Amino acid sequence: MKQMKNLEHFIKVAKGEEKAQLVLKNAKVFYSFTGEFVKSDIAVENGYIAGTGRNYKGKKEIDLSGYLITPGFIDGHIHIESSMLSPLEFAKAVVPLGTTTVIADPHEIANVRAAWNNNCYCRSA
Repeated sequence: MKQMKNLEHFIKVAKGEEKAQLVLKNAKVFYSFTGEFVKSDIAVENGYIAGTGRNYKGKKEIDLSGYLITPGFIDGHIHIESSMLSPLEFAKAVVPLGTTTVIADPHEIANVRAAWNNNCYCRSA
């Protein structure tokens, strides 16, 4: 992860006190805690989301009216080896569909093409 160069500035951006580098305006953002889509802005600074809400100002602003934004999916328990794909090929299949993180449980690695899987995992490390 990149180190935050100016935390004080980042906090001011998050609070809406200073302009963000980029603001994605008027999108419908999915809030997983409530299960709702809420019209919201997203303030981005140095590649990080500084905040979501209304009335953020940005040096660059993009109107996303009519667009939906959802957080990345975290798959909390997956056996990549059972997909019969290498970790790289598995990633190529799931990342475009919104999966950003997997918690891999490779205990079946010996059950499914053991030698092949062991070699794939070692080469992918």
